Amino acid sequence: MNDAANSAVAPQPIAVAASDGTELEAELAWPSAATAVVVLSHPHPLYGGDMWNPLIDHLFRALPAAGVAALRYNFRGAGSSGGSHDDGKAEQLDAAAAFDAAARLATEQPGSDPPPPVVSAGWSFGGDVSLAAHHDHLAAWIGIAAPLRIVDPATMSSPIDPRPKLLLVPQHDQFRSPAEAAEITQHWVNSQLEVIAGGDHFLMGHARAVTEEITSFVAGL
Repeated sequence: MNDAANSAVAPQPIAVAASDGTELEAELAWPSAATAVVVLSHPHPLYGGDMWNPLIDHLFRALPAAGVAALRYNFRGAGSSGGSHDDGKAEQLDAAAAFDAAARLATEQPGSDPPPPVVSAGWSFGGDVSLAAHHDHLAAWIGIAAPLRIVDPATMSSPIDPRPKLLLVPQHDQFRSPAEAAEITQHWVNSQLEVIAGGDHFLMGHARAVTEEITSFVAGL
């Protein structure tokens, strides 16, 4: 276990800009000898979602403590990010920009040869958007309580991509049940679905279980 597991990792603001020029608020927590970089995409901005939501905040602190770097950002129109909400369309540019930043930072870290893998992990709205956003340097996608309806799954890039995907579906999700999610994703390539027992869409009280699922999945890449 590295030093990061024994102490908090201080976050630092970073510059992230989407390909259309929209500047995004973002920060990074990078432990020494990070084994991977997880990009965290937050819930729906029109319903109070931002990069400080409880689950995103928990992951942003818990992953670095487990030796996994974390990058979180605000979609356009949220927090101090520029631009305005676009119903999950232009937000895919935001996710891609965050992936770009993570991939660049991974290659710049001293002693990172090869650089640690970059993994997308989006919750709710952020799950749909990040599953739809393609990036050549992503190692894998994780969808946390992804509704699979904000962005039409038929238009997402990840389902047919050979890189691994993990769907974490709360047992009592109010917007997409495990059975429905399993049916929608049954033909996705290299995909697995895990049920978060007892959880609903907001996953209060289940942040540790989500963290453990993510760290286990990332360790297997």
